[in-house]
Amino acid sequence: MMKRKISSFVVLFLVGIILSFSFNFSTNYVDAYSTSAKAMCLIEASSGRVLFNKNENQKLPMASTTKIMTAITAIENCKNLDEKFEVSKRAIGIEGTSLYLREGDKYSMRELLYALMLISGNDASVAIGERISGEFERFVDLMNDTVKKIGLKNSHFENTHGLDAKGHYTSAYDLAKITAYALKNPIFEEIVSTRNIKITNGKNNEVRYLKNKNKLLNTFEGCNGVKTGYTDDAKRCLVASAKRDGMQLVCVVLNCRPMFEECSSLLNQAFEKYKMYNLTKGLEIKTQLNVEDGRKGFVKMGKKKDFLYPLRDDEFSKIKYELSYDKNLIAPVKKGEKVGEYKIYFDNDLLFCEKIYTIESVKTMSFLQKLKKMLSNW
Repeated sequence: MMKRKISSFVVLFLVGIILSFSFNFSTNYVDAYSTSAKAMCLIEASSGRVLFNKNENQKLPMASTTKIMTAITAIENCKNLDEKFEVSKRAIGIEGTSLYLREGDKYSMRELLYALMLISGNDASVAIGERISGEFERFVDLMNDTVKKIGLKNSHFENTHGLDAKGHYTSAYDLAKITAYALKNPIFEEIVSTRNIKITNGKNNEVRYLKNKNKLLNTFEGCNGVKTGYTDDAKRCLVASAKRDGMQLVCVVLNCRPMFEECSSLLNQAFEKYKMYNLTKGLEIKTQLNVEDGRKGFVKMGKKKDFLYPLRDDEFSKIKYELSYDKNLIAPVKKGEKVGEYKIYFDNDLLFCEKIYTIESVKTMSFLQKLKKMLSNW
């Protein structure tokens, strides 16, 4: 009887060890960017480099994250953001989240953009579209034109608000690219990073207070946007952006129940693993080239742009440089003239290519200089 008890204890002990080992194994070897989202994409905004991804090209409904495209399209096509205008009947009573506009209300485009992005006003999105294009449908065409301009392949818009509709979809990758594009606009960045604001109805001076639904603005260090979303088909969606130490990240999760928690985790991991580096600092560019028949025998040169790129510490060995210069320069040489180029590669993939320019002019020798040179060689 005692032997059976000992045997049972040994078995339970071994099972416990195995379970413990299995748990530790899964904890240590799970993907760093594991997510419950149906699709996810996290990019560095300036370079567009994808840092983490899952089903990033799958076409999915995106709910109110649609409004990122609505906002940037409106900003780019509005001449005066602060001119008040009357809201039309068509913008009234749109289902879903709402600013509760009434016919004849007077708001500026800027105020409606805040209502669009902070409280996700579906009615505001329709008013915006009508103000820009005269017709709601024509504004949606402008949104799809922006898709083409950015060069996206897995996005198409049927409305301005993101309510479920056939043919209305994007991918996590496309949405990250749309957001990176939009964040280049300082007006867009200011709006989506705003936590609270008040707007005034020009019809009756009624003041409305708007509070941003993106709670990461209050809880995540460096968060500067951008948009939440939910519909029955899309489920919970979030596009979150954050900037630390000069690195702007954009994280998209589609159909993700713990969207705030997972975006926070993904962004933190990306900030821990990656840093922005100026890769042009590793270049050894000549400072001057020889010039024939010039009043000076050389011309100074340099580069105009720096190139920043996100890298992990273990990736520097994959960076390669390639430089080339013009062999013979003959005066006159103009300032800003191309005299060479450099290329930066990452693991044999071309990342960046830029010209090398002269930073001064060199005139042709004067007659006396030519005569003096000829006599000295005689």
